[in-house]
Amino acid sequence: MKIPFAESERSTIGIEWELALVDSDSGDLRQVAQTVLDAVAPAGGGGHRYIRQELLLNTVEVVSGVCHTVGEAGRDLDRAIEEIREVTDPLRVELMCAGTHPFARWDHQKVTDKERYATLIDRTQWWGRQMLIYGVHVHVGIEDRDKVLPISRAMLTYYGHLQALSASSPFWGGKETGYASNRALMFQQLPTAGLPFQFEQWSQLEGYVDDMLHTGVIDAFDEIRWDLRPSPKFGTLEVRVCDGIPSTGELMSISALTHCLVEHFSSELDAGRDLPTVPPWFAQENKWRSARYGMDAILILDKHAEEELVTTDLRRLLERLAPVAERLGCIDELGGIHDIISGGASYQRQRAVAAAHGGELDEVVKSLVAEMRVGHPLLHQS
Repeated sequence: MKIPFAESERSTIGIEWELALVDSDSGDLRQVAQTVLDAVAPAGGGGHRYIRQELLLNTVEVVSGVCHTVGEAGRDLDRAIEEIREVTDPLRVELMCAGTHPFARWDHQKVTDKERYATLIDRTQWWGRQMLIYGVHVHVGIEDRDKVLPISRAMLTYYGHLQALSASSPFWGGKETGYASNRALMFQQLPTAGLPFQFEQWSQLEGYVDDMLHTGVIDAFDEIRWDLRPSPKFGTLEVRVCDGIPSTGELMSISALTHCLVEHFSSELDAGRDLPTVPPWFAQENKWRSARYGMDAILILDKHAEEELVTTDLRRLLERLAPVAERLGCIDELGGIHDIISGGASYQRQRAVAAAHGGELDEVVKSLVAEMRVGHPLLHQS
């Protein structure tokens, strides 16, 4: 089968941010997504442009338009959140984001009444019902289809960096998992989820999709749930690596890093240079290391098996990307990565809050709610 790739302006950006709806008093999840969606729906019918439905009734997703800068995308998201709060504040419901809710029970959650979600749960059963997880997806426009797969393979060399920076799911069902990102390893249990195949030619992707459709593994392209995937409908590379990110400030920084990496690799292709790659077994190991150890992960950097602490390599990367950030208008946002390195990723802050309050995870939820409100990390002393 042929998969057309939509025309897209180079290095435009769009962001999708999944948000949890939590009770202001208990911190537990509230099943009020449909109430929110009904309240914000346009008068003429149809869905809201920037506020969308998700799998579970405890979740809403805010999305930006097609933007030229990370800052512009952030303003779209802020406006959507303000509109949601007009509905949720009177309901005593707060917004929160992390890869997982620290203590909510997956078996207490309700699935959105929509055929595609019912089909997913029917097929995936126990694992599907456990998808009480939240993530961030960043779309970056690619003007030439032939660039998509090389850039996707190159992005795998920085997979662990993005996952470590965004890791925010150390707790699951009220328990400490020992992982910085429990979400990353849970989500890959779904069919077609996880690391992408490293196809070299677009025709190989078309053959794969044809096989998946023919055998009934998927019914549509968007049921391929890879952590990095082409989005033919939008003409983008969709980067789906990150855990849910608790604050706008961190979201802008990690999105800026994603934006700069894709543009950097696009420029390298324009210059006729080969892009970096890692073998699938190294990519798989890096995913596990960054999920387990987060900002303390020692990552495999290249096909020669060179290794480095993720924070050390990030500092070098930020220097290399500075000219790209200037072109894309995101120097300040990219600089925020230094703040995450020095102040700690979300999983580290969550653990510090839990330790400071005798393991009480409702205090962790309060801290996440507060970070969403103020728009930046709150540095807690343990």
